[in-house]
Order: sequence, then C-alpha cells, then structure tokens
Amino acid sequence: MENTKSSPQRAAQLPNSSSSYLGMLGGGQLGRMFVHEAQALGFKVLVLEPEADCPAGQAADQHLQAAYDDPEALAKMAALCASITTEFENVPAASLAWLAQTRFVAPSAACVSIAQNRIEEKQFFSRCALETGIYPAPHAVIASLADLETISDALFPGILKTARMGYDGKGQVRVKNLEELRDAYSNMDGVLCVLEKMLPLAYEISVLVARGANGEAVVYPIAENVHREGVLFTTTVPSPHVSADAANQAQKAALKLIADIGYVGVLCIEFFVLKDGSMVVNEMAPRPHNSGHYTMDACMSSQFAQQVRAMAGLPLGDVRQHSPCVMLNILGDIWFDGSTLRSPAWDKILALPSAHLHLYGKAEPRPGRKMGHISFVASSMEQAQADLRSACKILGIALRSES
Repeated sequence: MENTKSSPQRAAQLPNSSSSYLGMLGGGQLGRMFVHEAQALGFKVLVLEPEADCPAGQAADQHLQAAYDDPEALAKMAALCASITTEFENVPAASLAWLAQTRFVAPSAACVSIAQNRIEEKQFFSRCALETGIYPAPHAVIASLADLETISDALFPGILKTARMGYDGKGQVRVKNLEELRDAYSNMDGVLCVLEKMLPLAYEISVLVARGANGEAVVYPIAENVHREGVLFTTTVPSPHVSADAANQAQKAALKLIADIGYVGVLCIEFFVLKDGSMVVNEMAPRPHNSGHYTMDACMSSQFAQQVRAMAGLPLGDVRQHSPCVMLNILGDIWFDGSTLRSPAWDKILALPSAHLHLYGKAEPRPGRKMGHISFVASSMEQAQADLRSACKILGIALRSES
C-alpha cells in the first residue's frame, strides 16, 4: 500500500447521525454493492434510477424512479442526502454540477466529464505523462470524413472508438486499413471518434486507487485482467506477470493522476503492458470497477467501503490483500442450454472451498449481461485457480480466453 498527501480539497460534510442519507446516481450492481457497504456503516442510501426493478434500488432505503436529469428528483436528492456519488460515468455531468451547488459530490462533474470523453481522457493522460512516464497509445481524432484522409498508415491496424458512451467493448470496431476505417466510421453515423493504434499487448492490468477530500490516497495491489469479446472475464490478484518495477510505476502513475485532478472517491485506471515490457495507459473509470470486486473478499477494505468513506469524510481503509484471489464474471449465458432456460448449479459452486458467490438481483438473464461474480479466495494462488477451473466446468464455461 502507498499513501500520498496533497493540497486539501473542500472537506466532505460528515453525516451527523447514523440515519443520514448518502445519494447514489445509478441503480446497477455497483450501486447495489455500495448500498450494502453504506448500510454496514450505519448510513441510509437514496438511489436515483429510471429503471423500476434495479439491483441498487432493491437494496436501497429509498429508490427515486426518475431520469438522472429530472429537476424534481434531483431537488429531493439534494434535500435529503448529505453527500452524493455515482456508480457509472455516463450520468449527466450537469446533474452532478447542479447537486454540487448545495451538497458534497464525489467524484466531481469535472472529473466525470474527462472519463465521459475518450479525447479529453487521452489529452489528460498525455499531459500527465511528462511526470508519470506512461503515455496513451498513438491515436488520432476523427470528427469528419475529411479527417480520414489525414490518417497516418502507422495507426493501422487500429481500433475505431466512439468518443462517448463506449464500455464493455461497445462502440468499438477493429480496422486494418483506410478502406475498413471509412466503412466503420460511416456505420457510426459520423459521431466524434478516436482511431487508436493496436499495440502488441502482453496483458492488461488495472490499478484501483481511492482518495479522500483531505488529499489522503491509497492504492490497491495490481490486478491482471483477461477479457472475452470486450467484457471482463477474470481478474487475478496479485498479477502473475507484472514485474515489481512495472507495478511500482503503474501505482505511482495512478496516484499522480488522481491527485492531478483533485479526484475524491474510487478511481480505476487500466494499463496495457506490451510484449517489450513497456506500458501504455488505456482508460479510467471514475467509480468502483468490475476488476476491483475481488476487494470485497480478499482485502481488508473493499472498494465500495472506500467510496462510502470518501463520501462521508471518514479515514480511508486499509487496502492490504490478505489472500490470493481470482475473480470470475458471471454472464447471463450460463442460464441457457441452447434456447432452454436453466438454473445454474449454485449448490456445487458453493461447495468449492474458496468460492464467494455474489449475485446482483437481476430478474432476466441475457447473453452477455453481467449477472454476478465469484471470487475464489484461497491460501495459495494454485488453489484459487483450481477452484476457478472447477467452477467453469460446473457452469459450462470454456477456459480458453482472449485478452
């Protein structure tokens, strides 16, 4: 664990009783896990989410079913809640800014805005790279058809990404040449895009950091991720491949980035480690992150507890990892045998000695939909990996993976 201190930000308003409300914009599974941690510390939670039967709303003390920019709902949230956060980056930054006029909001609208736009995000990474030494991948902004004619051949093969609203592999197309780029850009209806050069990736790591309003910051151990079709498949912690020097560089870079923008709360930053051992910074998520779910069972303080602490002006928790862990994402695919809906064999999963099962309360399983996760926490990484393999066999999940 590393700690840093920087110039203090405006102190969070500490809720004055155990009945005080914290506010959450967003009703997904990240919000649900936040609610559980907030309630464990004696707080109540108000969730603002337009979907009726949402994971966070099921657990929250109150659920306001309204749009994220609904004036009446935002006014009620501001009146009731001591401080307010969000569980995903695509909430309107304007709503966060409005709430911040009268309530402590973490992360701020300015911080969320950077993560909402890949162009601003890469510009931010590039500015900080002079100190961190880690740059984003070579890229070019595409705002019009005319920009296509200025693209360097050095950026191929590449990935065309929409500047906004892309996550879990959505809004992305791989292109090998200018002709494929023209077709892909045309299919994206001319929205603002970024073409990013594909690099020789060895593996991906993510660095989870938390920062309080007083400038205190902590960084978790390095997590190594494997994806399938753009969606996180497994996270292994400690990373089995990252060197001590690379881990130290990535953690220091994450602490620099979070301090540079005066961020408060939990932030996840993804890095690519290339085959030559160098690193590039990929993207950041201004919230708890899928790759940080292992902290719920394998660390002294979970990422969700840290978010609660940061919002309430409480001291940040200990980020020590007490046991090796592998986290497996559970998608809706395993509920289906062909076209037949079935119930997964959770009894067999729970018979595995290291398995910690977390289901998100989503009523309708769909292929590709995140329904839960399993953390395998064991005395050795070998045991955790063995139980992962057993679980995949039980659930019918092939172990072959792609990064």
